[in-house]
Amino acid sequence: MTQPAADQRKPPVEPEVFQRLDLRVGQVVDAQVARGTRRPALWLTIDFGPLGVLRSSAQITDLYRPEELVGRQVVAVVNLPPKRIAGFVSDVLVLGAIRPDGAVVLLAPDRPVPPGLPVA
Repeated sequence: MTQPAADQRKPPVEPEVFQRLDLRVGQVVDAQVARGTRRPALWLTIDFGPLGVLRSSAQITDLYRPEELVGRQVVAVVNLPPKRIAGFVSDVLVLGAIRPDGAVVLLAPDRPVPPGLPVA
């Protein structure tokens, strides 16, 4: 998926469209280098508290190593349909800011919060 340039906006959406997304804070409990993917990625196992443990395939290898992510909190969309990637089922979409060089910087709360809290 092509991302808009930093100075370009995507087309407007109605607030109800955004409000249907379920964004939550989760805590990474495991991270592994993805196998069999076309682009380098990490497979993350994330604890979302009352929602349970879910998984995500994330193309974040430019800035992150698996061992650095365990214990870290991330923000993810938890109500998208699962997606199969190289035999791995990705349940959630981890969010990040895309730098001009294409590297993704993960979004996270600036203070620890319980896993599963909604993002407003």
